[in-house]
Amino acid sequence: MNAHDKLWELIKDVKIAMLTTEDEHGALHSRPMATQQNDVDGDLWFFTRDSSGKSGEARRHPQINLSYADPDKNRYVSVSGAAEIVRERAKAQELWNPVYRAWFPQGLDDPDLVLLRVRVEQAEYWDSPSSAMVQVAGFVKAMVSGKTYEPGPGEHGKI
Repeated sequence: MNAHDKLWELIKDVKIAMLTTEDEHGALHSRPMATQQNDVDGDLWFFTRDSSGKSGEARRHPQINLSYADPDKNRYVSVSGAAEIVRERAKAQELWNPVYRAWFPQGLDDPDLVLLRVRVEQAEYWDSPSSAMVQVAGFVKAMVSGKTYEPGPGEHGKI
């Protein structure tokens, strides 16, 4: 499995990512975003407003972070990349879902609608197949014994 396929396999079922950008003063801001799609190039896509703070921050400081968490599967992913604000009607049509009218009442004709493309530069992941009960048991055992908690076997890597 190549790096792109591995990343998508890890995040495809996680509907919401936390997008972190940097403002003009260097403060970090995180907010939930719904991942629309990944490309064969490894880009991740999101709908947003051109007038939003995140759009301005992405223009000024394109280096961003996306955090994905799936606690039910004990799977966590941190993605770093370069953000770009894109006005591409064909891509917006490809990704559009009528439910997005809740945020963009004018639909694809909304003049403030833009896409945020994240060109993935690297990713780090933690994937533990142990069940929650096994992890809780290990945690309790560590508390009672006074020893350091050591999570069960899992996979950690960089892409």
